Amino acid sequence: MNVLNRNINNLFLIFVLSHMVIWTFIPTLTNNNLPLDTIEALAWGSNLDWGFNKHPPMSAFFPELFFQIFGSQDWAYYFLSQLFVLIAFYYVFKLSYEILGNFKLSLISVLLLESIYFYNFTTPEFNVNVCQLPFWSLVVYYSWKIYDSREIKFKDCFLIGFFAAIGFLSKYLFIYLLVSIILLFIYLIFYKKNKKFDFKYIITLEVFIVFLVPHLVWLFNNDFITITYGLKRTGLEDPSIFDHIKYPFLFLFKQIGILIPFFFLIWLLINKIKFKINLKDKKLLFLIFINIMPIFLMFISSIILGSKIRTMWMTPFYLFFGLFFVYLFQLQINLKKINSFLYGFLFLFFLSPILYSYVSISQTDKRTDYPGKQIAAKVQKTWDQDFDKEIQFVTGNEWKAGNLSYHLKSRPKWEGFTNSKTLNDSSQFICVDDVCLGRY
Repeated sequence: MNVLNRNINNLFLIFVLSHMVIWTFIPTLTNNNLPLDTIEALAWGSNLDWGFNKHPPMSAFFPELFFQIFGSQDWAYYFLSQLFVLIAFYYVFKLSYEILGNFKLSLISVLLLESIYFYNFTTPEFNVNVCQLPFWSLVVYYSWKIYDSREIKFKDCFLIGFFAAIGFLSKYLFIYLLVSIILLFIYLIFYKKNKKFDFKYIITLEVFIVFLVPHLVWLFNNDFITITYGLKRTGLEDPSIFDHIKYPFLFLFKQIGILIPFFFLIWLLINKIKFKINLKDKKLLFLIFINIMPIFLMFISSIILGSKIRTMWMTPFYLFFGLFFVYLFQLQINLKKINSFLYGFLFLFFLSPILYSYVSISQTDKRTDYPGKQIAAKVQKTWDQDFDKEIQFVTGNEWKAGNLSYHLKSRPKWEGFTNSKTLNDSSQFICVDDVCLGRY
């Protein structure tokens, strides 16, 4: 590796570490309480299962792992989010170099992502969307390994199945990426006939299914509650014929709005907008299927079902957009304009945490202003006046009860919403408003 390439690798390292430090430090300093989704994940994690009332289990597993290491230190969960973002950025950079063969363009492919607010402003809240990021990038990277190789390796097939399962167990919408990759290979094998079916592909499916089995059993035993919740979030309970037009196009307009800063940075780099779509270009075909196809399938789903698509659901969908557009415009990219690009990048890089800090400090009625630690201290004092043993469980909604589970010194298990069976089986308990605490 020559000196120039080493310098670019160092720049990439500086970028991701700076991103991590800023987006761990800023919310730690400006927030009084962890965000809703993070508290919710920690509540679930206190009583781990193969699924929960809203989501599959992985978004609870990782915060619980961090809780076992760091305890109730808020910075640790902001760090967890940034760690997931960093891993995703690393594999975007790695794949970009394998496709572009140019370290400068690979770095630009990652820097462009800083213009998409899914990868900065919203990342302090560890949730199911952030949880997908590393696994989305890993599945794409190892799919490329199989796509680009004449010899299919067992390791690559196993890893795709494994990472795909974790991604799917983070959020079901991960299926849009998996279907897109399957469609790509079906196209190449059965239509283009320029790739042969290899029985090693079945390894991927087998590994994927094996890792899903415990969750599928849980789903069956819990009346498919997570799927029911997901369908409710799409607005399908109150359908209208106009929804099949309104929601898909509202979705498109929102995506265009989100990507305006991204296209601004692209514009700063290129001399003129000129590109050619050549489906015989193996690399371009792959990039179309991993970037455009998942979004297209989401759009088609909305048309067919008349369903809402919530903006945050698209968090992992744009991970490789920088690579896609750099590849598309690589002949028009003028590296003499790199200074203009860097000024635009640095402006957005620092603007986002400044805006986050302003919103966090100036608005005082947000979830992150909730006095969770103080409330837990009062509840603990009330408990200690009546009982001499530690609290073992807490019931109630994920927010109030989840905050108590997180902040109380005994880290009681969250047992779901208040129910008489839990309380009847307990030897000691107290209830405050709609939250109850006790011992088994």
